[in-house]
Amino acid sequence: MKLTHEIVTLGTKHAFTIARGGGSEYRVVIATITDRDGMTGVGEANPSRFYGESADTVPAVLNQFAPILERADAWSFDAIESEMNKMWRGNGSAKSAVMSALYDLAGKRLGVPLYKLWGLDPAAAPLTSFTIGVAPEEELRRKVQEAAEYPLLKVKLGTLNDEDIIRIIREEAPDKTLRVDANAGWTPKHALDMIALLAEYGVEFVEQPLPPENVEGMRFVRDRSPLPIIGDESCLVSSDIPGLQGVVDGINIKLAKCGGPREALRMVAVARAHDMRVMMGCMIETSVGITTAAHLAPLLDYADLDGAALLAADPYRGATIHGGVFSIPSGPGLGVTKA
Repeated sequence: MKLTHEIVTLGTKHAFTIARGGGSEYRVVIATITDRDGMTGVGEANPSRFYGESADTVPAVLNQFAPILERADAWSFDAIESEMNKMWRGNGSAKSAVMSALYDLAGKRLGVPLYKLWGLDPAAAPLTSFTIGVAPEEELRRKVQEAAEYPLLKVKLGTLNDEDIIRIIREEAPDKTLRVDANAGWTPKHALDMIALLAEYGVEFVEQPLPPENVEGMRFVRDRSPLPIIGDESCLVSSDIPGLQGVVDGINIKLAKCGGPREALRMVAVARAHDMRVMMGCMIETSVGITTAAHLAPLLDYADLDGAALLAADPYRGATIHGGVFSIPSGPGLGVTKA
């Protein structure tokens, strides 16, 4: 098999900002695997500097993965994944691009969509939320108005203006379900003060209130919180989950963190074994990345897979969202095409 890639620059409808910063332009990497018969599979890398990757490091890593694919059988998922992990620690988005492309190729070879390959029913997928990034008041109100079709909103906090942000959004969306992501921006004491306020506003849960290294602080907050706590930055791969029992109520899986669908499936299984809720999130992504995650959505309690919906222009067509409801392609593999 041959592994190739291209860097794609994406623009968002609005500047997308979280507690750590943001912008309106993002670079992702699309990987393509071509087998000996000329059939192709595609996968997407969505690198984040928070996890030590960028659109410059991913191609370098993919070039080192290419010889693994050249000598491998297309069905040898375990061997390929193991060799990549031995070659590089981390680099989850680069690995995810390869594994997603392999699954796309497998589905095409078998003539079935990935959800059928995994024995899943797309009708079981939960609604997805729409993310409202940090912004000044007028822009916040406009973003909420533009997201009118979505019954669930995920609100980015972790700033000095959190109380104003949640008030403004609740004013604009009095009847919608709100979820909050602090992106590790709070201290334990501030988290409990904020969570008490968020409970008054009817927020459903809080994601990653503290920095990931502050495990005992997270446990302290979770023990006293009236709202469920979901771990995101604290949970990259399945081996992180046992140590979070009693620390969080659930985990947020991202393909770009964990290394692709195969590890995501492991994470779901381990989380369920530890009686945790399961959420899947995303980065700013094209429909290649979002559709890969959408095929796994029937396994989830919560979905936050709106990355492509935030784009000014999506270079691919795949899973679509209407009123928070997924329409997952029924074509073979991912079922994505170029726009």
